[in-house]
Amino acid sequence: MNSNGLVSGQGVSEITYIHIYECDQFSMGIFCFPAGRTFPLHDHPGMTVLSKLLYGSVYIKAYDWVRGETCSPRTNGLAGTAIDGIFNAPCEPSVLFPRSGGNIHSFTALTPCAILDVLSPPYSDDLGRPSTYFLDFPIPSLPGYAWLEEREVKLPCDLVVKGATYLGPPLDVPDDDLC
Repeated sequence: MNSNGLVSGQGVSEITYIHIYECDQFSMGIFCFPAGRTFPLHDHPGMTVLSKLLYGSVYIKAYDWVRGETCSPRTNGLAGTAIDGIFNAPCEPSVLFPRSGGNIHSFTALTPCAILDVLSPPYSDDLGRPSTYFLDFPIPSLPGYAWLEEREVKLPCDLVVKGATYLGPPLDVPDDDLC
């Protein structure tokens, strides 16, 4: 750890999650990545997500479902590429919405990096907002699109995310105001 409460990317060998805050309305945390690690393709059902690359360089691949008749969460189907590129800090924050902006995405750290994530509302299996992991199969005859399939194993066995304690300034969030 360094003095500002973030995990130094040089000092971690696995993806590390620093949980900052969570209530019924939102959750906030920081993912710290060593170079070369990937957080696999996953979704954010019914959620709006604000992400900010704090330092480093990351490759992001993101999709949105091609709209169909159903509004319910999908596990397989055609998706259009929303983001396919490299981001270097400093850069603008990104916002993804339930149906646009790259709601299904993966991150690959090109250098040690950290990403602040604010999710609203947070994941909740009980409320129909589970995290689902996907495999993507690009369609050569249809550039910019891929077929996405839910992974049979819910959490990829090669995904290791360690927890770390938030050491930044204390948050003074009155429950009545936000949550």
